[in-house]
Amino acid sequence: MILSFFDQFMSPTYLGIPLIALALSLPWILYPAPTGRWLNNRLLALQGWFINRFTQQLLLPMSLGGHKWAALFTSLMLFLITLNMLGLLPYTFTPTTQLSLNMGLAVPLWLATVIIGMRNQPTHALGHLLPEGTPTLLIPVLIIIETISLFIRPLALGVRLTANLTAGHLLIQLIATATAVLAPLMPTVAILTGTLLLMLTLLEVAVAMIQAYVFVLLLSLYLQENV
Repeated sequence: MILSFFDQFMSPTYLGIPLIALALSLPWILYPAPTGRWLNNRLLALQGWFINRFTQQLLLPMSLGGHKWAALFTSLMLFLITLNMLGLLPYTFTPTTQLSLNMGLAVPLWLATVIIGMRNQPTHALGHLLPEGTPTLLIPVLIIIETISLFIRPLALGVRLTANLTAGHLLIQLIATATAVLAPLMPTVAILTGTLLLMLTLLEVAVAMIQAYVFVLLLSLYLQENV
């Protein structure tokens, strides 16, 4: 029983072929395509409003150099939200519970922000490693600490997304199993547990959206430091 709780996080395969590529390509099929009409339907209008508000909120504190990343950040945000939301459906696989996938998204984007900072303003980028007014004796220690904190950033991005989604999925499965076991034995307790399961599912919907937003927001903050 203990092992079966973690089976949902195993990458599904068919004839030895991993199906994670199919799970990653599915969200792009679900997005409605824009039309050439003057007035769009309600779904397209809501999607356009959400994208505009998110892009405006994300790029407002940035300089003009960071606005080139608007399309990438918005696409990544929609992609992560869709993956996280689809993972809440029954009998589905959530690719963002895999640390390898999240690190594959976090490391290249974080490295791109660092490279941009080192290329455009290397003095300012290296200045983050040593705060102004540091005592002479603390300079080597602070440089080491700031360097470690710099390289921990992509690990924190990947682990945060993986841990939050994995914990939520495990908790939902545990409470759902308890509800199914208690239903024939103690119906009143099972109803209360089912109510808790419903509330937890709504919470996980919010977590799925918030974690995608936090992932992109932190990347934008890293970019803001280097642009």
